[in-house]
Amino acid sequence: MGADRPLAGRAALVTGSTSGIGLALAEALAGAGAAVMLNGLGNAEEIEQTRQRLAQEHDVPVYFDGADMTRPGEIADLVARTHDAFGRLDVLVPNAGIQHVAPVEDFPVEKWDAIVAVNLSSAFHLIRAAVPLMKARRHGRIVNMASAHALVASPFKSAYVAAKHGLAGLTKTVALEVAEHGITCNAICPGYVKTPLVEAQIAPTARARGLSEEEVVRTVMLAAQPTRRFVTCAELAGLLLYLVSPQGASVNGAMLPVDGGWTAQ
Repeated sequence: MGADRPLAGRAALVTGSTSGIGLALAEALAGAGAAVMLNGLGNAEEIEQTRQRLAQEHDVPVYFDGADMTRPGEIADLVARTHDAFGRLDVLVPNAGIQHVAPVEDFPVEKWDAIVAVNLSSAFHLIRAAVPLMKARRHGRIVNMASAHALVASPFKSAYVAAKHGLAGLTKTVALEVAEHGITCNAICPGYVKTPLVEAQIAPTARARGLSEEEVVRTVMLAAQPTRRFVTCAELAGLLLYLVSPQGASVNGAMLPVDGGWTAQ
């Protein structure tokens, strides 16, 4: 493994990686030399273009698997297929997530069930299937993509906050169980992240509220974030690469905020 490709020969699985944060994380891993299994939703042709681009630009094997993160059997099969494709699984990034906002008394039961399934239970099923493979090699890095909402709450997000708090507990418990097996389990807790999906909401919100786009960002979207700027995908990717590196071997069971100071308040 060269200094410019420290993950050469390693293999990674990133869920929710066909766009946004997950895609940025997958690209960072590929850029560091890891073979990558993509997973997520989207247009099949666009996903295939993304897969080909990552493989060609970074000269690593990149595959896609459309396993449904609400189905435990498909999740277990995804881990097995990743191992079969690459002959190993070194890095697991449970990143898939969904959101719904409503008062608790009006919160649709089916939305609660779906959010808990995707944001929390899928991580459990992924980890449950991956840990034996990692133990066999006495090496593994599990990095859950949590949220500032794993550490603090906001109104009208009962399912999301509950699931992310649950993910924090899962992260710490798994970290203790695998600590003597050459495996670490941590969670990255982003604040508001600048993704194309978020960027697309700025102008319509400005028009609807009669504000400038800068005011929307500062007073609506980033009111809780002291830096008053978005977290970038590149910043999250940098932390991920540290956690999966040899230098990150003693970081275990940590909930790592990348939120501009939000949870320091």
